[in-house]
Amino acid sequence: MQKFRTMRAPDALLGIAERGPLQYLLGMLRSVLTIPKWVWLTIAALVVGSVVSFGAFASVPERLLVGPATSRAVDGGVDWMVVNWDPFFSTVNVAVLHYLLLPLEKWLLSLPWWLVVGVVAFISYRMVGLVFALLSAGMMMALAAFGLFDHAMTTLAIVLVSTALAVILGVPTGIAMAKSTHIDGVIRPTLDIMQTMPSFVYLIPVLMLFGLGKVPAVIAVVVYAVAPIIRLTSLGIRQVDGGVIEAAQAFGATSTQVLLKVQLPLALPTIMAGLNQTIMMALAMVVIASMIGAKGLGVEVLNGIARLEVGRGLLGGIGIVIMAVILDRITQGFARSRQRKATA
Repeated sequence: MQKFRTMRAPDALLGIAERGPLQYLLGMLRSVLTIPKWVWLTIAALVVGSVVSFGAFASVPERLLVGPATSRAVDGGVDWMVVNWDPFFSTVNVAVLHYLLLPLEKWLLSLPWWLVVGVVAFISYRMVGLVFALLSAGMMMALAAFGLFDHAMTTLAIVLVSTALAVILGVPTGIAMAKSTHIDGVIRPTLDIMQTMPSFVYLIPVLMLFGLGKVPAVIAVVVYAVAPIIRLTSLGIRQVDGGVIEAAQAFGATSTQVLLKVQLPLALPTIMAGLNQTIMMALAMVVIASMIGAKGLGVEVLNGIARLEVGRGLLGGIGIVIMAVILDRITQGFARSRQRKATA
């Protein structure tokens, strides 16, 4: 009896309960009794707040509302940039459009469809294997049969240019983050904001600064998709074994030689994983970017929604999925091949 009295109530009940529903209920009761006190206090505060009427105290005081003032300040800043930085934005617009995007798009559109299918199948065979090569050839032929080949090439041009710009911006930024904790502490919260902000928000500033067209779509895609390549470049360099770096330094390698000949080659599989995620995010942004003038498969989806043409939107979505699957498997295969060479 004395031993029974010294046991906690839930333990005593569990000790005398029979196995079955009663034991399950007693286990739940025991879990409830172990909930921390601060949780009960939080629940009590919420219950009181929902029951008791606080009148004017329930609303946010007007003197604390800074939203309208902040919005006006941002609008003023954007207007100032549009007026004073117009030569810079015009230069970027011309450089990206006439020297990157349009030449690549025209070249892709000039290729015969059967040649593109064959090249995709060959690359898939070299990077993945025979089965996926046949599957990728079939999917590309389906794109041509659906009448989406030209749209797919336009989308591919936008994705390739956006990915190239993201890599040019992202890899050096990731290297700087890996080398400096201060830079990492500044850029990492920025990347968190970029990855959690709704994708439609990116369209507003680029539309104001660059107007309608393909260039603002490319800029929006770059801003949306650059975060993974930055994060994984930094992660890959930080994960390089310190002993390997010390050995290179012991043989007289400079910091630049260590970076280019030791850290980057060993971090390449991780960087390629970031490139894969960047390409996937760029494809995900294509449909949204079509709202500001980017053509391609995203326009088919957008027109299908606007005109209630379910079939048209479905085919456009299938085209985007096909491109995503092919690019995903090819980049993954390339990353695996580089990893095997690095560990060989």
